[in-house]
Amino acid sequence: MTCSRRAALLGLSAGAFAPMLARAAPVLPDAPPRMRVIVDNDLAGDPDGLFQLAHALRSPSADVRLIVGSHLHSPQDAEPDDGHQADKAAAKARELLALMGLAGRVPVVRGAEGALGRADRRNSAEAVAAIVAEGMRSDVQTPLFYTAGAGLTDLAAALQAEPRLAQRMTLVWIGGAEHDGVALPPPGGTPGEYNFTIDPAAAQFVFGQSAIPIWQVPRNAYRQMLVSLAELRVLAQSGPVGAWLVAQLDHMRGQLTRLGRNLGEVYALGDSPLVTLTALQAAFEPDPASSRYHLAPTPRLGEDGAYLPRPDGRPMRVYDWIDTRLTFADMFAKLAH
Repeated sequence: MTCSRRAALLGLSAGAFAPMLARAAPVLPDAPPRMRVIVDNDLAGDPDGLFQLAHALRSPSADVRLIVGSHLHSPQDAEPDDGHQADKAAAKARELLALMGLAGRVPVVRGAEGALGRADRRNSAEAVAAIVAEGMRSDVQTPLFYTAGAGLTDLAAALQAEPRLAQRMTLVWIGGAEHDGVALPPPGGTPGEYNFTIDPAAAQFVFGQSAIPIWQVPRNAYRQMLVSLAELRVLAQSGPVGAWLVAQLDHMRGQLTRLGRNLGEVYALGDSPLVTLTALQAAFEPDPASSRYHLAPTPRLGEDGAYLPRPDGRPMRVYDWIDTRLTFADMFAKLAH
């Protein structure tokens, strides 16, 4: 509907309607959050987790209650395994919170320094206590989403410590390989999907031995989350948060370029569906209405991440297609200052 048509319906001239539009600044809603969110990510590695965290923090529908900085798994990662990956991830989260004027507003904890059960690494005690405390709250009614963009070490440890958590939250996980009959592995793809291989035992426990509802975004879906470097250059010029985020990405790209990798002119912000599927749910009948999924019995996972059929498994959402337009238009708008 044009401005003139709106004006006519209101009994106003088009000239009278224009000043009203000029005075109306776009605002985010003041309504209470629709959900609580725990963010768990390897924030010292691929910067896509930092973009996701900043986007979540700027999304009023999602009340970010806790940030867990989690570990990577390999000396070949952008940040080597020096026994302090989770510490560095937590430090990155605090740096971003300070830049966004949110220092001290959201609790940040470091997760385990290494995979589930590794005796040579610090355990998840601090993260487990914080996850259990938020998950077992009885004073709030908003649903709780555990949004994980890396391994599942700290969630698995929390579920082992307090199995009742499985009835009180939903896991949204960026991870896992393609499902048979849905998509093929990417050409030249690694044998095991990256986030699964961070901690296979943790993923096997969460899928096969816990009862937590799972919304999975497997590799074929998160690889869709492409943005161009030209778009990111515009974001870098829009304000200090965008500039900082793009600088983190440039640093990592520089490291990979020195190792002989040619990444081209696009980048996958693969963790961004964690915001799409939570904060950006539909206004009516709240749900991620613009992204597509199929339901499947939750399988067990093999040592290599293969799906082992379990017909009696609890229903699981497997997202096949993510609304990239909504995701990135919203992210760029929210981070443009």
